[in-house]
Amino acid sequence: MSRRKNKGQSSPGKPEPKIGADGPEKYRFFLSGEEFARLEAALQKRLEPAFRINPLKVVPQLALEDWQARYAWQVHPVPFCDTGWWVSHSPAPISQTIEHRLGLYYIQDAASMLPVELFDWQTVKKPLILDMAASPGGKTTHLVSKTGDQGLVMANDSSHSRVTAMRLVLQTWGAASSVVTSFPGEKFGDWFPETFDRVLLDAPCSMHNLRSTDSHPVRPISEKERASLAVRQAHLLASAFMAVKPGGQVVYSTCTLAPDEDEGVLQALLDRFPSGTVTIENVHRRLPVPAPALASDGKVIYDPEVQHAARLWPHLYDTSGFFAALITKLDSVGVGSQSSPSRPLEKTGLERLSVREENQLGQQLIDQFGYDLSATLEMLDLSLWKRGGVIFSIANPFLERFRDFPFEAAGLLLGEQTPQGFQLSHEWVARFSMHFKQGRYCISEEIVPAWLRGEDIHDLPTGGFPAGSLVIVVDSQDRLLGRGKVQTRRLKNLLPRRLV
Repeated sequence: MSRRKNKGQSSPGKPEPKIGADGPEKYRFFLSGEEFARLEAALQKRLEPAFRINPLKVVPQLALEDWQARYAWQVHPVPFCDTGWWVSHSPAPISQTIEHRLGLYYIQDAASMLPVELFDWQTVKKPLILDMAASPGGKTTHLVSKTGDQGLVMANDSSHSRVTAMRLVLQTWGAASSVVTSFPGEKFGDWFPETFDRVLLDAPCSMHNLRSTDSHPVRPISEKERASLAVRQAHLLASAFMAVKPGGQVVYSTCTLAPDEDEGVLQALLDRFPSGTVTIENVHRRLPVPAPALASDGKVIYDPEVQHAARLWPHLYDTSGFFAALITKLDSVGVGSQSSPSRPLEKTGLERLSVREENQLGQQLIDQFGYDLSATLEMLDLSLWKRGGVIFSIANPFLERFRDFPFEAAGLLLGEQTPQGFQLSHEWVARFSMHFKQGRYCISEEIVPAWLRGEDIHDLPTGGFPAGSLVIVVDSQDRLLGRGKVQTRRLKNLLPRRLV
């Protein structure tokens, strides 16, 4: 039985808005005169850069204090994300620090921090999470942070060309409990019905957020294109809803303010599934400034629950325009299942490390760095796999639930066996360096700039390390600067070229 019968019901009162026009004028219909003036004024202001701190690598408050002092930043908090901050003043771009390059924070429009914060995290431990349209990966890193990198985050994107960049984002963040896949999101509801605890659908959209940036340029879009997008968004959301467990949650979000891509898609979900199986949660108690969704687009009166979603007009929080809804699956919808693609793990070339190999590697890391690898593997529920001489950690929940599901990348690179011995990866060092009690080589402040340019440092003492030793390079304040290799009177710079 359909949820409501108000689909297509005429909205009385104001004339229909002219949705075809570009810019803020097409949204005048939805705002009072005072609010529309505030919107226009907000769009004249510079959009402040914002970043989200990586709690997997640093203690957020201590790190923030250090960065403010080091870089002369003036910051103020994003009210709906406790690790999110706006930068109102910075002498240099916030993208140009070693901390950003090492994944200690992620630069992100503040509005995009809202979706992951809407989930109820305290009610689920080690969740199975699907990020259905994950590229470029920013919200995936947020999901990993909120779970403490425990459980599993399956980061999927249907565009194979975007996967490489997303893999790099997750490696830089230090995400050990993630796996990257590339399939149409519409398939997951049939392949894995009622499987995931949480599903995030940050849907492909027209990106009409009223803020044109390099990463989200606003472009004209036809009614036909928008209608096609809305149809696809509805199919994706239905798939997300089918894939989540009863009692689980879906967040639907877009970076557009177009009602047919936002409220209209929620209405399509309510119309598709029976009453008593789906509810749109009221998220307004989580926002200091009310940001209700629309009651009508001028043609259709939406179900009252649709207004429980959040519509972030740019003037409310000085962000780009954004839309997000929290949806709970109240009961099973009785969906069937289809066989998912299959590729036996053994055909990927991966082979699990033997107990003997794992113990030998663990002892080597204790001896060299005072680092207990086994404690990390146990805490995060990871196991070690190798392909040739390259060793990865992979989340056990993936192996237990999705072992033969084809993936593009899984887990975090641990390191590589070389003729000179095992070499720990940059990614693992950047993620877990706080647990390395020894093997740290401190360089003086005056040579830090040269090091960050990727230069080797000459005429240095060995610091008591044997030639050929891999070391954790830090400055005088114990700030991580990457890896180095000790050579005679020289410290070889092992910062990845992409970070220089």
